[in-house]
Formats: sequence, C-alpha cells, structure tokens
Amino acid sequence: MAKIATVMTDMFEDSEYTEPANSFRENGHEVVVIEKEKDNKVKGKNGTEVEIDASIDEVQPDDFDALFIPGGFSPDQLRADDRFVSFAKAFMDADKPVFAICHGPQLLITAKTLDGRDATGYKSIKVDLENAGATYHDEEVFVCHNQLVTSRTPDDLPAFIRESLKLLNK
Repeated sequence: MAKIATVMTDMFEDSEYTEPANSFRENGHEVVVIEKEKDNKVKGKNGTEVEIDASIDEVQPDDFDALFIPGGFSPDQLRADDRFVSFAKAFMDADKPVFAICHGPQLLITAKTLDGRDATGYKSIKVDLENAGATYHDEEVFVCHNQLVTSRTPDDLPAFIRESLKLLNK
C-alpha cells in the first residue's frame, strides 16, 4: 500500500488531518507525519495533539508515494520554510498524488506548482490560487490530472477522502 508524507505544524485544522489520516490507515496505507523536528508534538486549532514521525531534514520525496497537506494555519507557516516548499514541489513535479484541503494549497502556491492547474480551496485563498495560475472551482472536491485532489472545508471531507482513496488504490 501507499506511504503518505503528511506535512503539518501547529494550528492545523484538526478534522482535516484526523479524518483523512484515519481513513488512509483503515485502507492499509501508512501515514508519516513530518514537521521541523522529530519526536515533537504539534497541536491542532481544537487541541488535537499529533506526534511527529520524522523531521523534514531526514526524509526525501522519493521515500513516499503521496503527499497530504491538511489545512488550518499550518500550511501558511510551512510555506515560509523552503525545505517544505521544495518537498511539496517535488511531489507535484513527479506527478505523485497530492491531497490538499482548505488552506493546504497555500504550500503549493508558494512552490509555484499550480500554473495551468484546476483546484479548489478555502474561499479566502481563491484569489491566491488564481494569481498562481490555477483555475478555481467552487466545488466540494476537484481532481486535476488524476494527481491533485483539493477541497474547500471540513464539510467537504467525505468527498476529499473518497477521491484521495481512489488515487491511492489505483
């Protein structure tokens, strides 16, 4: 099954991590949570604590089959760190599955990987997506080039998980 790199830090949107991660695991996939420091714990906006499995310095995109970027304030913090930007760019450039919900696409915007792509995201990043060259779709989930799965909010989680699993289970 797939090994999924999950990049996040403090202030992630709790359900946008927990629900997909649990579904991925229930379907036999491995979820590896990556942050700046291994053995650290990050805290979601609503208090969920998640232990970090690996430091960004000790992983390579080639070690993984897919990338998962939960939303909340986490992606905006990660996009300020060139290591995470390069990591995300590598997945997009290699046409590996990438799953980004809510504010998750912010990391892909900074990686300059959305020009000519179709995507959705939280309404406050609509203009950012368009300025990055993406065509914005106000839909619960959008799958672009059989690689990039994006959704808008926690309400869209069932569709986001469904489409992400379709790509993982190919």
